Amino acid sequence: MAFNPNNYKAPEAKKLPVVLLLDVSGSMRGEKIESLYNATIDMIETFAAAQAKEQEIDVAIITFGGILELHTGYTPVKDLRARGIKQFTASGQTPMGMAVKMAKDMIDDKSFTTGRIYRPAVILVSDGEPTDLWEQPFNSFINEGRSSKCQRFAVAIGKDAKRDVLEKFTLDANAVFYAEDAKDISEQFKTISMSISTMAQKPSTDNEKKNEQTSINVNKSDTASKVFPKSDTVQYDDDDLL
Repeated sequence: MAFNPNNYKAPEAKKLPVVLLLDVSGSMRGEKIESLYNATIDMIETFAAAQAKEQEIDVAIITFGGILELHTGYTPVKDLRARGIKQFTASGQTPMGMAVKMAKDMIDDKSFTTGRIYRPAVILVSDGEPTDLWEQPFNSFINEGRSSKCQRFAVAIGKDAKRDVLEKFTLDANAVFYAEDAKDISEQFKTISMSISTMAQKPSTDNEKKNEQTSINVNKSDTASKVFPKSDTVQYDDDDLL
């Protein structure tokens, strides 16, 4: 067969989207909103250090409080690390249900969350009780469309956080992490980010895609082992792609 240089293409990085749903309501004012911002920066640093050459972590941030907005659209973590992210501002109530609906619509839209990506990881963070209707958005996110394949985590901040509500989002009490106060937010973010980063470190070859699943040992910290038991591995194959 004649040599054709056009037959050779560099492999495209496979994306792992991470969507942060962050409570920036009025109750987050002061030390909590500052700690949440710093923990988000630390998470981006962890992702940037962990991702492999053929995988790319993209982070999107939705903030919900007095204003519900797409604070940061999908952006590669290395770009976020280089340019930084806009500060969070705490105000207003806690429209958690609408924030989850926004995340679902974003993930379900293939023009925005493109195909052949790893299952997105969605992290819901709050220090209080939703002030809008949340049951139907939660059920829709979990059971319908592309969002139903997402990995779901949550962080409850402080004694007023409604952990039972967050558990209805994760459907797993062990996937809800508890930050007793502002200084604990970063620690819980680190645990989640280390677990997610195992996907970004996954080696990718054509043989693996066609013939076998790849087992990856997950983070074995005491906290993470509650989500991923020490005897278990996380299995990744084409079913982990949207």
